[in-house]
Amino acid sequence: MTAVADSTTVQDDELPILHRDERMVVVNKPSGLLVHRSPIDRHETRFALQLVRDRLGQRVYPVHRLDKPTSGALVFALDPEAARELATAFATRAVVKTYVALVRGWPAACGIIDRPLAAVEDERIGPQAEEPRAATTAWRRLDTYELPVRVDRYPSSRYALLELQPHTGRRHQLRRHLATASHPIVGDSTYGKGRHNRLFADRFGVRRLLLACTRLEFAATPGGGPLVVEAPLAAEFSRLLAELAARYAVEPAA
Repeated sequence: MTAVADSTTVQDDELPILHRDERMVVVNKPSGLLVHRSPIDRHETRFALQLVRDRLGQRVYPVHRLDKPTSGALVFALDPEAARELATAFATRAVVKTYVALVRGWPAACGIIDRPLAAVEDERIGPQAEEPRAATTAWRRLDTYELPVRVDRYPSSRYALLELQPHTGRRHQLRRHLATASHPIVGDSTYGKGRHNRLFADRFGVRRLLLACTRLEFAATPGGGPLVVEAPLAAEFSRLLAELAARYAVEPAA
């Protein structure tokens, strides 16, 4: 089992700060929290941007995004110049992003998904006419599990913990790539499999998307040198992996 540290419980009025300097702050965003206001979720009234701003007592600037159901390391700049530089670093892939995800099935030990993705349609951006854009995701398998429960046509159900590195930044890229590879992320209500999502909700009480950004590696930060920031998994995610490892871990046949 790959050890993943637990995280302190996220309170309603704060997010754990993973790193802070004079030009940026990195927080550990919980699942279910939007980065900023969006017409996609008009009913939401609390956002990571608002919480970080209120906690620091100053204006902050988002430089990248995490989907609402995804947890993990999220960066805000503290001034407009740093925001421009950090946004450029993310756009030019000068920041290496590492995620972990629990997926259906047993993928190969490692590999790359190279599949162009069209823009995602939603109420905010409307129908998209542009051609699919290049999108590449690398994965490495960390652990495998087998539950003695029939979900599909087999008497047992297999799952794997993957480490993921997106080489491009398309919207919902990891979720869409894994779904098209027949290894959807558990808990994904948009691209996943409802029967597997219900299994984890009923058996383990886990109803969130099991995807988290656990590490950001900056080649250089505004006004500084290289930086690595690691984000512990949320307690619910960490406890689930510990239970899977203790009761259901298996080693795939060579």
